Amino acid sequence: MASLLTPGTPSTPVSTESPVWDDLDRAMGQMFIMGFEGTEVTPQIKILIEKHHLGTILLTAKNLKSAEQTTKLILDLQTIAHDAGHPVPLAIGLDQENGGVNSLFDETYIQQFPSAMGVAATGSTEMAYDIARATGQELAAVGINWIMGPCLDVLTNVKNQPLGVRSMGDDPEEVSKFAVAFMKGYKDAGLATCGKHFPSYGNLEFLSSSLDVPVITDSLEQLSLSALVPFRNAILHGLNGMMVGGCAMSSAGVNVMHACLSEQVVDRLLRDGLGFQGVVMSECLEMEALSQNIGVGGGTVMAVNAGCDLVLLCRLFSVQQEAIKYLKLGCEDGAISENRIRKSLKRVLDLKATCTNWEKALNPQGISSLSTLRPSHTKLSADAYNASITVVRDKERLLPLSHTLDSDEEILLLTPLVKPLPASALSKGSVPASVMGSTTPWGKCVSLMSGENVFRELGRSLARKRKGRVLHTSYTAHGVRPSHEKLINRSSAIIIVTADANRNLYQHGFTKHAAMICKSQAMQGAERQEKPMVVVSVSSPYDFALDTSIGTYICTYDFTETALQTLVEVLIGDLTPTGGLPGTLSQNQSHQHTKQHWLVEAFDEDRDTTALDDLLQKIEQEGPVNQRSELFGCSSSTFLLHNGGIDEGHFVVRNSSTGSLLGFCCTYLFKSTATGVIGAILVDPDRRKLSIGHSLHSRAIRNLLHQGSVKRFQLGSKLPGVFLGIPTNNNVERKRLRRWFGSMGWNAALSRPLSSMILKDLSTWSAPEKVSRSMKQAQVEFDLVHGQQYAESIMEHVKTSSRQGVTEVYELALADQSSCGVIRAKKPKDGTVLGTVVLCSPGASWAELLPALKDTNNITWAISSPVISPSAGEYSTLLQGLILLGIRQVKEQQADAVLLDCVDSDGEFAGLSAMGFTVLHNFEEVSCDADSMSVPA
Repeated sequence: MASLLTPGTPSTPVSTESPVWDDLDRAMGQMFIMGFEGTEVTPQIKILIEKHHLGTILLTAKNLKSAEQTTKLILDLQTIAHDAGHPVPLAIGLDQENGGVNSLFDETYIQQFPSAMGVAATGSTEMAYDIARATGQELAAVGINWIMGPCLDVLTNVKNQPLGVRSMGDDPEEVSKFAVAFMKGYKDAGLATCGKHFPSYGNLEFLSSSLDVPVITDSLEQLSLSALVPFRNAILHGLNGMMVGGCAMSSAGVNVMHACLSEQVVDRLLRDGLGFQGVVMSECLEMEALSQNIGVGGGTVMAVNAGCDLVLLCRLFSVQQEAIKYLKLGCEDGAISENRIRKSLKRVLDLKATCTNWEKALNPQGISSLSTLRPSHTKLSADAYNASITVVRDKERLLPLSHTLDSDEEILLLTPLVKPLPASALSKGSVPASVMGSTTPWGKCVSLMSGENVFRELGRSLARKRKGRVLHTSYTAHGVRPSHEKLINRSSAIIIVTADANRNLYQHGFTKHAAMICKSQAMQGAERQEKPMVVVSVSSPYDFALDTSIGTYICTYDFTETALQTLVEVLIGDLTPTGGLPGTLSQNQSHQHTKQHWLVEAFDEDRDTTALDDLLQKIEQEGPVNQRSELFGCSSSTFLLHNGGIDEGHFVVRNSSTGSLLGFCCTYLFKSTATGVIGAILVDPDRRKLSIGHSLHSRAIRNLLHQGSVKRFQLGSKLPGVFLGIPTNNNVERKRLRRWFGSMGWNAALSRPLSSMILKDLSTWSAPEKVSRSMKQAQVEFDLVHGQQYAESIMEHVKTSSRQGVTEVYELALADQSSCGVIRAKKPKDGTVLGTVVLCSPGASWAELLPALKDTNNITWAISSPVISPSAGEYSTLLQGLILLGIRQVKEQQADAVLLDCVDSDGEFAGLSAMGFTVLHNFEEVSCDADSMSVPA
């Protein structure tokens, strides 16, 4: 019979002031969520509902056989509660995360959708909403009113984490975005929501004993900046419930044995800190570590006093009775106040009012509704899997295999032994384990263990689609056996499937060994010198995401039959994959940039100087040991120019409680050239990938645009001489930074290579003969001048340069005649200035702006800002002559080294190298017209 209420129609909550709740036992019954064994109503669950007023039931796969049976079971439970006089219906909870984690499976009526991470791989929050709404509609049709989702955990440590693809990834903002979309979909389908697993299962440390719980070692500050971000955002968007985990927490400021039993975690962090006012549910108190360490009775009292509104007990009737008994004892002896019970009662009743009422509970829509939904949900499932599957790499262009192999060539499919998914366990028959090592040429019919059935179907489908032979065998922790080598030798191409290889290390070792064999074998009669090998991760995408030695790597995010059928379509070429790795590994990260907006404040010299010095030191220490950091010698004063010709605007993201800086950005408007410059964006290494840099960059561009007089924008600054552009010493970091700035609107393809160079050991240095000879032949006079009396002619010459910062460097040098000088190259006849460079000693008033001069072991001078007149004929000769004379002057001052603070890497690198200079740092200066830069959102 169809419900008279539309999904999501709220009911009027039964007030906690109603006389019906004067019976405290009835109120306490609303504070438990319990499960039971069996697919029909058992005497035990009937007693819990009728005698103990149990208000919430959690169903699991062990209770559910089909959609029709589930509808009947839930209706039976609700009828028992109604007939027993329950004022409100039961809340019926279920885990239905999709992918490989579904409690309810029915091939006919319940649709399969990708895992949470698989949905994130589509890059579409609209898709996430549609899937959540579809899942919610199906659950609501059978009588479920509370879904245990979404999963809000951030994989801050992707290695050895059992959560895997149940999480949406390692980027807190991306997880937040998709989690909110899931929430809205569930709610619009009429379900209440329950976030999990607070305060995050994304970075757990596991100990050896079963009596040891996993431990969160992140500090509260670290959690707040990353793991708690999705929880905070979900709460702001109206999350109904929250499951608090049973893990331990051990770090500075918090030491908790079980999070769900801790007032510090539930009441202080979750309620007071994050402002959550919904229903808090504990972890199952039957978990071995908790029940053995504390006991179910004591744990129940502790959970309630910590702030939990629902205590979860999944299975054992005797244990459930113990929990009820101890809650009553706690109330009787004053350990738990009646007011505490009333608070939880109100929250539970408020949640039920959002998702159920008696008319809806006793009139489930059932199979008729599911039949109507089936066509649209089937299409949505296909669209989702098609958009999810990800080709991370295909360096040798092996895909599609139909272009690489002829139909008469054999493919070998190698798969690990995995536990069966609930879906395949219910839909496929079991077979003896004795055949698990068999090799199957498709076209023959053999039995396989149930955990292999889905891979058996993969091989059959692949063989059918390509109209060719596919061999299949499994592999285990025993590694590559002689039988495997024989099959690899025999086959023309290899497909290796992995499932969580980071946790099942034998899979990693097997794959690398097989790859080595393939590399050593040439295909007969083919140009390719390596046997083609495709690696497919059917669970965590992190198995080989960073291992570029695996040339072709595909991720499906689950190994349901639907996912693997989509894989076949990609392998054959019937489908072009569009999915992208979720989170920080995404190849499309520039198009999916996180949008967390941090509070960006103006830099306050009095307040922030010490904190900036600490940040600079921390970043410098994070660099490679054998490589001199660009920040070597920097202090906060390095970035403060205090120059009348330059407008400065510096910004910080700070921890207002500790005063520490999480990020810093310096900007300059050089009035002489109307150039707006971002001189540096610095982020605490422990706080990266949290959008701090994005927020600082947005504020910097907005500030420069508001100046009004900017004609050009530039990444990198000559003054101060810290970052001349994007650092490029490390090629991997260079590519990452280019992508990042590209996502910010900069065209890094139009960059200009620059270098800083250094000449050491001046005491033994002598000028190259070729350079000295060229100097003698040049029709040019050189001299060294100091002071403002030479300013007019020099500054008139310097105007020929449009480079940012050059004018200001000359002004500083001429104003400090005791520590600086200018070498001029002039025409002998009329004294016309053809070229100049600046000499700067480490004692100059502005030497702080060139931190490379700060070498504790050597006295280093700088040769800076060469300007060659466009009318000069021999640019290179003049430049080398000016620098040669500069070196000689510096050597006379007993200096140990000379720094060239800014050199065009393209044109002058070879000549300067011949003079003895070596590269200190490489950069790419990026610039663009102001008209092409817009105010960031």
